[in-house]
This record gives sequence, C-alpha cells and structure tokens, in this order.
Amino acid sequence: MGQVSWWKGGVIYQVYPRSLMDSNDDGIGDLRGIINKLEYIASLNVDAIWISPFFKSPMKDFGYDISDYLAIDPMFGSMEDFDELIAKAHERDIKVVIDQVLSHTSDQHAWFEESKQSQDNPKADWYVWADPQQDGTPPNNWLAIFGGCAWEWEPRRKQYYLHNFLKSQPDLNFHNPEVRQAILANVEFWLKKGVDGFRLDAITFCYHDEQLRDNPAKPEDKRQGRGFSEDNPYAYQYHYYNNTRPQTVGFIEELRALINKYPGSVTLGEVSSEDSLATMAEYTQGDERLHMAYSFELLTDDFSAAYIRQTVEELEASIGDGWPCWAIGNHDVERVATRWAKGSDNKDFIKMLNALLFSLRGSVCSYQGEELGLTEAPIEFDQLQDPFGITFWPQFKGRDGCRTPMPWSKQATQGGFSQGKPWLPIPQAHLNKAVDTQVDDANSVLSAYKRFLAWRKQQIALIDGEIKFIDAPESVLAFTRTHNEQQLLVAFNLSASSQSLTLTGINLSELLTSHGLLSGELSETQDGVEISLPAYGSVFSQLK
Repeated sequence: MGQVSWWKGGVIYQVYPRSLMDSNDDGIGDLRGIINKLEYIASLNVDAIWISPFFKSPMKDFGYDISDYLAIDPMFGSMEDFDELIAKAHERDIKVVIDQVLSHTSDQHAWFEESKQSQDNPKADWYVWADPQQDGTPPNNWLAIFGGCAWEWEPRRKQYYLHNFLKSQPDLNFHNPEVRQAILANVEFWLKKGVDGFRLDAITFCYHDEQLRDNPAKPEDKRQGRGFSEDNPYAYQYHYYNNTRPQTVGFIEELRALINKYPGSVTLGEVSSEDSLATMAEYTQGDERLHMAYSFELLTDDFSAAYIRQTVEELEASIGDGWPCWAIGNHDVERVATRWAKGSDNKDFIKMLNALLFSLRGSVCSYQGEELGLTEAPIEFDQLQDPFGITFWPQFKGRDGCRTPMPWSKQATQGGFSQGKPWLPIPQAHLNKAVDTQVDDANSVLSAYKRFLAWRKQQIALIDGEIKFIDAPESVLAFTRTHNEQQLLVAFNLSASSQSLTLTGINLSELLTSHGLLSGELSETQDGVEISLPAYGSVFSQLK
C-alpha cells in the first residue's frame, strides 16, 4: 500500500478532558486520566487524539475562554503531565492534536486586563473596541451566538468591546500585526512541545469588518441552525461582517508557514459560515492553507441518504485538491445515537453510522463515546453547567447532554470515571453501555468499531480514494471509492427494512465481509448485479 501522510484519511478520536477519566477523584477528568486510558484509545485503532482545551481558564465556557495560552489549568494537571501524555501517546503511535482558540480570549487574560484600562496603553488595540453611537447604543447590530448583543460596555475606556460568544470572551483584533505575531508565538510554543497538530476553534471568527457594517436580516425561510438552534436570534442575520472575512485566508497562510517548519504537523479548521462547504474548500486550497477543515453540515438533525450525498457532493465539486474532515458528533451537538438514530438501541444501526462516517472521502473526527453508542444524556435544568443551555432552555438544552463522563464500568462507583461526584451526572442508560460490558462481547458496538477500523487500515481506497455516488433507492447510500491500487463499491442501508438495488455497467468481483458489519449479498441478474441489504446492513465489494 502506498505511503499516505498520517492525517490524510486518518481517524482522530476527540477527547473531552473533563469527561474522559478523573485521576484525582475531584469529579473532573484530567490529563493523567487521559494518560491512564491511552491503552484503551490505542485499542480502538484510531490514528490520533484531539484534546479539547486544558489551558488556564476561568471555565466560563469550559476551557474555550483561555486566560493563559501557555499554561495548563491546575484542574487538568501540570505541564509535566502534558509532556508525559505526549511521550506515552507517541510510544503507542498515537498523534496528539490540541485545540487552539485563536479568535478570542478570556476577559481574565493579561492582554485584556491591560487593554481595557485605557485607550492609549500598549495593548489598547489588541481587542475589537468601538465607540458607542450618539445615543449610547452599541456600534452596530451584531449578535453573539450565546445570546444577545455582541457588544459589551467598558466604563474605563467609554467604549464597547466585541464578543461573538460570551461577554467574558472578548474578540482579539487580528487586524493588528502584533496580535497575529503573539498568537503565532503561542502556537509555536506547543509545536516545540511536540504536538502533532491543532484543531482551530472558531477559525472563521478571527477577523471583523473594520467599517463595522450592520449584518443584513435573513428571511425566516433561510434560517438554519449550524452550531446553534433556529430560535436563536443569531439565525436571523447573514453574518457577512462579523466573521469569515477575506483577511482570514492571509492569516491561515501565515499559520501554515509556521506549521511547515515542523514536518508532520497538521491544521484542522472548524468552519462556521454562511456557506460552510464553500469556506471549507477555500480554506484548504493548495499547500499554503489548512491541511483540512470540518463544518457542522453533518452535525445537524438532517439525516437521509440524499442529504449526506448532497452535502458530500457539494463539497467535492468545489474542494479541488483540498481535504475535508467529517464528523457526525462532537462536544457541541446532541449525540448522534439520539440525533440520527433517535435513541435506537439497535446496535446494527449505530455500527452502520460509525462505518458510514469512516467510509467517506476525507479524514474523520470521532467523539468519545461514539464507539459505545452513547445516547444524549437527559440533564435537568438544575444540573445544567453550559451557559448556552441555561440561556436558551427549554427549547435548546445546551451541550451538557453530550459531555457527560465516559462510563468505564457498569457496577463501579460513578461508572469507574471518578470516586468523587462527577461534574455532570452519568445516566443509567450509559452505565448499561459501559466499556466493561462491551469489550469482551464480539457483537458489541465497541467491538465492531475496533474491528472496522483495523480492517479499514488495509483498504487504501477508503483512506485515500476518490468518491463517486451511485443512484440508489431513497434509504440507501451507495458510492465507489477509487484508488489506483484498489476500487471499492460501498453501500449502506439507512433504514429498518431490507432494501435492494440493481447496478448496471459495474463489474463486482469479491464481496468483502471481514469488516465485521452486518453484510448484504450480491447476485448476478440479467440486468446486472443485484445488491440485497438487510436493515442497517452494508456492502463492501471489490470492483474488477
């Protein structure tokens, strides 16, 4: 098999550190907890871990509000723990990707503490400040994703500052070259530590329109939720001026130039824009931009073969030599077993969803717990931690339901996650799916996940092949993956009833079954080759 860069077609396992494993029994997961579970992560046959933020933070947005980019928050451990984590992950051939939250800081960051004091201090222009309108109201109509106006008044300066998220997350001014230089220096600190790459949080939010033009209104029939619900006023605007500005590409190129000094290191951008697929394509063009990008397009409630095909085809039509990364779950959205499988306990459905994700062209982010088939945890209002959910309850219940601790042992205290009270509750439904209930069960979701990824490593077409979709019945997703060393036909039945399709002009040879999924069958007919798929079944076949 030809040599492919580790990240190209790689499977990246997202670790939400608060919830993977607690090593000191304070109820919150930590870096040592991750170290203690590296053997388990290696057993999944993934290529890398992406660790959500563990930097010093007041935790208003659970680490996505950074007060010191170069320090580990004591809640998660020490720099020595991180160094050990890198070393032990690399011993197991696991790459380490870390979050970088570049567009904004915490309001407790030293830069902001200085910037807010006056309009003429050395950091005065490091954040986005603006004068009020004549009547004292904010400079324009921009809204924050987490609710309300995107501007907050600062009496010391008699100005407003911009925050696209919480008011405790002021936006940096990327138009200032000193800011960009400081950000790149922080990134290089972690490269020198030996990290293998960065997941770039909210990368589309780095720049704002310097003229501070109002965002235009969006008609009701155009309002879509991508990382936020449609009843959020944020959905009522076209966000042309407060994010995805043309200058972002220039900064991405500066960042890539730095990354290229550390061969093997990669960048993965989180894209949220008015046309996320077009932005993914733009941000990954050529060797001067991001290695790969992902968006919220498969993190929505929309679930059908037609929707998945349309999303992937639309990106493929524009991405050229760029490279996508796909995810069907993460720490920001309802768990896929609830969102797409509607809480189904049908293990074949969950196995099929994971395999479908792993079979698309691109790299993959797989969120912790997806290998167990975890559903969204029910969280009562008085248990909520997420400020996003507290603001928009009950229509939007926030992100806590996908962030609950990993269940390791069905009978152990707190599922084996901690001896202390966990920061979020662990539901009984998750304990019933604990790792120790699945690890020795050959028919479990966990066993299927491991087996498929082990098998996938031997299929160059799934890792680096082109993708072309095939017309199929409504609930069947069918496509070919083509590489000069291997050609595969792939089909998934997304429905609870058996399906069949007849293919003409395609010569199938061997039906592959060692992937371990519920497999369909092939038979030759006068019209071509008939594929029979059981409910939630799959077919992988070599092409002649």
